[in-house]
Amino acid sequence: FELGLKFLKFCTVGFSGLAIDFGITYLTKEKLKFNKYVANSLGFIIASTSNYFLNKVWTFNDTNPDAITQFSKYIFIALIGLLLNNLIIYLLVNKKEMTFYWCPLGQS
Repeated sequence: FELGLKFLKFCTVGFSGLAIDFGITYLTKEKLKFNKYVANSLGFIIASTSNYFLNKVWTFNDTNPDAITQFSKYIFIALIGLLLNNLIIYLLVNKKEMTFYWCPLGQS
């Protein structure tokens, strides 16, 4: 039962990250008129940070006092993912003429 609850929490955090990512990206790109890659990066970084802390505290109840080192490693890997994410968006928008907001679907 505990494993199933942990999985449900993990999925909930992932969905909240998706909503944060798309929400921040939309707000900064469409309303604040940021460059699409800057907007995408902000959404990604804020969602990744939120996911890290929600999973650490809520999903896994992690009380490791070395949270700064943990987070540093996590965000380093996430930033590599962000570079790949922006590269894929660039290729899909400029080479495949895909609409910006459909690009995440094209990555799956």
